[in-house]
Amino acid sequence: MSLFEQHRDRVETMVRVCHRLAARMYVTGYGGNAAWKLDDDLLLITPTQMNKGAIQAEDLVFIDREGRTVEGRRRPTGETPMYLTFFRERPDIQSVLHCHPPHTNAFTITSGPNHLMKPLFPETITEVGPVPLVPYAEPLTEALAAAFRPLLPRYNAFLMENHGLVILSRLDLEWVMMNTELLEMTSVHILDALLISPVIKTIDADGLRGLDNVMRARDLPYPGAPGAHDSLLGLYGLT
Repeated sequence: MSLFEQHRDRVETMVRVCHRLAARMYVTGYGGNAAWKLDDDLLLITPTQMNKGAIQAEDLVFIDREGRTVEGRRRPTGETPMYLTFFRERPDIQSVLHCHPPHTNAFTITSGPNHLMKPLFPETITEVGPVPLVPYAEPLTEALAAAFRPLLPRYNAFLMENHGLVILSRLDLEWVMMNTELLEMTSVHILDALLISPVIKTIDADGLRGLDNVMRARDLPYPGAPGAHDSLLGLYGLT
């Protein structure tokens, strides 16, 4: 039995996610890619140089943790080194999505405060966490992968300077897509708020302590590698 048959449900999910990315214009042209760890040495990944709205099941590629193709007729995304770094440095992670949602991407090309590092909305805080800026590096290179390393242990979402967004998840690719949509709506709210006032209100320390209760009640993991954080106050640097 082929890997496409063995993992049919996950293949179909990745195709659906690719089509949602294109329909929402979170990717255009050949932009964006996704990877899903199916086993310790087996990843499902999007192909290079394909519009995500056109991808079908047979276009996806199975690779091992060294980036070698195991099954599939196309070449894997040129961002494969970046994904291999994520899965190697963060073995707790199951799925990764890279895309260019337009409102979130606005923060990759602006100077000044990074509002996505601030505690603004309960759901964004508990599901995504702060989103730091990764310094610009040439796409498709080991240098880009290396630029993430200092931040990977502490966060699950990243702005790539002058490039795009990356979100990691311990859950499946459908979940990381929902978190991408959540973050994009947060960015819409921030940009709308800045039209009204230059001051953005944040949730204070007492509010974050209350959200810690939510995290415990829902058994939610904190962003970052296991053990990196034990409170939202620490995560947002308010201790």
